[in-house]
Amino acid sequence: MSMTDVLKAEDIKKAVEAFTAAESFDYKKFFEMVGLKNKSQEEVQKVFRIIDKDQSGFIEEEELKFILQGFLPSSRDLSDKETKALMAVGDKDGDGKIGMDEFATMVAEL
Repeated sequence: MSMTDVLKAEDIKKAVEAFTAAESFDYKKFFEMVGLKNKSQEEVQKVFRIIDKDQSGFIEEEELKFILQGFLPSSRDLSDKETKALMAVGDKDGDGKIGMDEFATMVAEL
């Protein structure tokens, strides 16, 4: 499964291009631009599973660093600062990883 099975390719491309500059990533704007805000719970779960590269049921910090590449393979890595900021927002229970429910909460907060 790829992101274009859930989201529109042109929306993904525009969103990734909007955050090509280092230290520019804003997850709320990005998720809104790719169209996650208007997706069903099932579709949000599909996106989560794509980002969860090792299929552990969690998005760990290493996977989070490459989150943009889950949407568009040629995208940049997030900086350490961006990755840590995103983890801090998403990791509601403080276990060092983002579960599916935590990811759904991030999307719902848009």
